[in-house]
Amino acid sequence: MDFKSRIFDEPMLEFGDKHSHPDPRLGLFEAGPLQAFAGDVIKVGVVGSAKTIEDTRKFLDAATAGFEGMSEKHPNLHPAFPGLTNQNPYRCRFEIEEGAALALSQARIEKITQEPNHEKAVELAVGEIIDQLRAMDESGDRPQVAIVALPVALIERVWNAKVDSKGSFEKDDSGGSDAPNFRGMLKAKAMGISFPIQIVWEDVVDTKAKIPRKVKETSARKIQDPAGIAWNLLSTLYYKGSGRIPWRRMPREGEYTACYVGISFYREAGGQQLFTSAAQMFDERGRGFVLKGKRAHTESRGRHPYMTGDDAYELISNVLGAYKTHHKHFPARVIVLKTSKFREDEAQGMLRALTDAGAELRDLVWVQESYSLKLLRDGNYPVLRGTFVDLGGKGLLYTNGSMPYYGTYPGQYDPRPLLLCPHSSCDSTVSQLTEEVLSLTKINWNSTQMNQRLPIPIRAARKVGEVLKYVKDGQAESSDYRRYI
Repeated sequence: MDFKSRIFDEPMLEFGDKHSHPDPRLGLFEAGPLQAFAGDVIKVGVVGSAKTIEDTRKFLDAATAGFEGMSEKHPNLHPAFPGLTNQNPYRCRFEIEEGAALALSQARIEKITQEPNHEKAVELAVGEIIDQLRAMDESGDRPQVAIVALPVALIERVWNAKVDSKGSFEKDDSGGSDAPNFRGMLKAKAMGISFPIQIVWEDVVDTKAKIPRKVKETSARKIQDPAGIAWNLLSTLYYKGSGRIPWRRMPREGEYTACYVGISFYREAGGQQLFTSAAQMFDERGRGFVLKGKRAHTESRGRHPYMTGDDAYELISNVLGAYKTHHKHFPARVIVLKTSKFREDEAQGMLRALTDAGAELRDLVWVQESYSLKLLRDGNYPVLRGTFVDLGGKGLLYTNGSMPYYGTYPGQYDPRPLLLCPHSSCDSTVSQLTEEVLSLTKINWNSTQMNQRLPIPIRAARKVGEVLKYVKDGQAESSDYRRYI
């Protein structure tokens, strides 16, 4: 078989004044965010220990003045953070008012850390933080976004609850293990709060803080330099606090209005082998909407969840309805990404919904995250990011890899490619779909580095399933993507 290969250029992003650049950080520095915030200040709240609150204040004060870059050898990989004065990257400031900083007492923190039952310890931690967030929400100093600054003691306790409880795990469950998940539970409980939250570990705002080795290694955690932390943290605070998009993939001239959909399945909390479907929709403007689907089915022993044709039809119809509500028309093109194979009745249900909505162009793509084929490159560095091989209609894509712009390979381990498997109904070629998936890896407002592995609809599926599994029956779930990341 003759395999055709090519290397795609690094996708461009769009910022303020229609400025384009491949690097989120330099794009923000040169032109500001795509959607400017109407005010001068984003009000930030903080919940944590007395120390982590003080450290958060100090970090934001230091970020206002700016941070030097970490490496002269790779200045594009570790650029300086220019600070928050004058024409700063976000064109606004970030301030913590006195009444928007609420501390957990040491007695309450110790009660949580000394609780022997894993699930109860996580529930206690979530309950204490939610109480503080509600008090902040009802005060006269209500913020636009709140940081939950976790002290090391709490991090270790809730992480151990996730790891040591030895919960079962299903491969196709985007919600992950059924062990107690602090992040998912906190985000679900915070749905009723009027502002989004951002969880921050103590070593982010205090580089001298020591996270236990077990927690670091299990989560593959790697701390960045202060400039890198400032770029990432303030970008997500801008998105969550303002509701505005910092950047989006650069639209092409003549490009059709499009809707990107990620389909995920997650197991409901409680250890039952039950799955529910969810869709994460992103429009061509970059805005994200979350929709919850119906109970999914599984092929055997709780594995390989899927939707019936009718449920797939209803879910996609709801996605398109949400799109029309915001745009006053249906999209001309819809791209559905899924990490499990499309069953034929499932695909036909989606296609019926697209036909009924008049979506002329449709692409259904199965994104496989592991594949046995691996490419090698001459020299000491891995293959280049953007390397693509056409495997007879399927596309092998390296979204991680060596990057000439950075001057190095910015990963720790050998990069693993994605395998894109277009459904037979697809209107786009595998090459066109692969280039588009590569551009979608750069839509991550939690990180400003360019070497993201998964496209935003799939990455969002992981986060959404992790949260929705803790949303109880009768509790209203938010459609706002800011609530899930």
